[in-house]
Amino acid sequence: MEIQGLSKKNIEKISQIKEENSYFQNYRLQSYEIFKEIEEPKFGVQYDIDFDKIIYYKSNEDKVSNDWNKISCAIKNEFQSLGVIASEKKMDGLGVQYESEMIYHNMLEELEKKKVIFTSIDDAIKKYPELVKKYFGKIVSNNDNKFAALNGCVFSGGSFIYIPPYTTLDRPLQSYFRINSRNMGQFERSLIIVDHDSKLHYIEGCTAPEYSESSLHAAVVEIFVGKNSTCRYSTVQNWSNNVYNLVTKRALVEENGVMEWIDGNIGSYKTMKYPACILKGDNASGTCITISVAGNNQEQDTGARMIHIGKNTKSKIISNSIAKNSGNATYRGKVEIKESADNSESLVKCDTLILDEISKSDTYPININMNKTSNIIHEATVSKIDENNLMYLMTRGISKERAEELIILGFIDKFKQELPLEYAVELNQLIKRVL
Repeated sequence: MEIQGLSKKNIEKISQIKEENSYFQNYRLQSYEIFKEIEEPKFGVQYDIDFDKIIYYKSNEDKVSNDWNKISCAIKNEFQSLGVIASEKKMDGLGVQYESEMIYHNMLEELEKKKVIFTSIDDAIKKYPELVKKYFGKIVSNNDNKFAALNGCVFSGGSFIYIPPYTTLDRPLQSYFRINSRNMGQFERSLIIVDHDSKLHYIEGCTAPEYSESSLHAAVVEIFVGKNSTCRYSTVQNWSNNVYNLVTKRALVEENGVMEWIDGNIGSYKTMKYPACILKGDNASGTCITISVAGNNQEQDTGARMIHIGKNTKSKIISNSIAKNSGNATYRGKVEIKESADNSESLVKCDTLILDEISKSDTYPININMNKTSNIIHEATVSKIDENNLMYLMTRGISKERAEELIILGFIDKFKQELPLEYAVELNQLIKRVL
C-alpha cells in the first residue's frame, strides 16, 4: 500500500491503517492544521520540497517478525549487505524499519525479565496507550517547528523504549532505518524513557539508495532521562545525496541525570539537525559530540543546543566538521544558562577542516548567560590540512593521498572513540568513500 500527498483524508487513512484510537488520530489532524499555518524556518538550509509529491506511507507484504528467516529474500539480502543483522549478536535487541513500517524486531529474554519495553511506536500506542500519552509530544510539541508538525501528521515507525527504575543494560539496543523508494518520506517517531536510577545505550543507523528524485527524512526523537539515570544515543546517518534530512531531537534531563548525544552525519543532500538537552534537574549534565562531512554540493547545518535550568548543571558541545568538493559544513548552536542555574558550566568547541578552495564553513553560535555564578567557554577553529604534518608523513614513505586520509581520520578521532568498535570501523570506511 502507498499513500502519496498530504491531506486530511490521507492522514486519516494512515491512522486507520494503524488502528489508532481517537487521541492519536486527533493529534495527527491537529498537527496537520498547525503544519498548514506554521512558518518556514528562518535559518538553516534552503529547501525546495513539493509536499504533494512525497509518499507519506508505504508498506510491503512483510509483517513485523522476530524471525529473520521470515523476511522476504530481497529485503533480507539488502540488510545483510549493510551488515545490520551481523551486528545483532553484539546488541541486546534490534529493530529494523523498511520504508514506513518496522519489519523486524527481536529482544533477548533477559530484557523481558527486566521488564524493559523495546518495540515500535505503533505497537506501543496499541499496547501501552497511557504510558505513551504521558510522554508523547511533551518535549517536542507539534507546534515546535514546521517539520515537527509534519512528523506529527504522518509519523510511522520509530522506536519506543522504556527502561524501568534500577535497570542497567549490559549491551546497547539498536534500530536501523532504510528508505528504498523514489520520493519516499520517512517520518519515524522515537520515544525513549529512562526511568530513575537506570542506564541505556541506544544506537541508530540510517541509509538510502541514490535516486534522482529527492526523498525526505523528518524524524522526531524525544528522550526523558530520570533522576540519577544515564542515556547515550549514538547515530551514524549515511543518507544518499538526494535526501533532505530535517530532524528534531531533544532530551529532558532530571536531577543528577546524564544525557549524551553522539551524532554522525555523513550523507544527505541537506541536513538540519541540532540535538538538544534541557538540563532541568540540579547536577544534570549534557554532552553532544558531532561530526559532519559535507562534500559534492552537500549542506550540513548541524550543531547542538543546551538549556541550563537546574543548579550545578554542566554541558559540553564538541563539533567536528569537514568540507570538500564545494560542500558547506555549518555549525549552529545555542547555549542558554537561565537565572536559576547557579554554578553551571558549558564548554563549546567547534573545529572545521576545509579540504579545498571551493568549500566553506560558517559558525553561528548563540551563547546566553543569565547567571553571574556560571560560565560559558567557546572555542572555534577553521583550518586546512597542515602542510608540515603532510610532509612529515610523506617522508616516512606514505603516499600523499594516504597521508591526507590519516590526518582526516585523526581529526575525527574524538568522535570515533565514543562509538562501539564495529561502528568506528564502519565510520572509517564511510569517510574514505566520501573523501
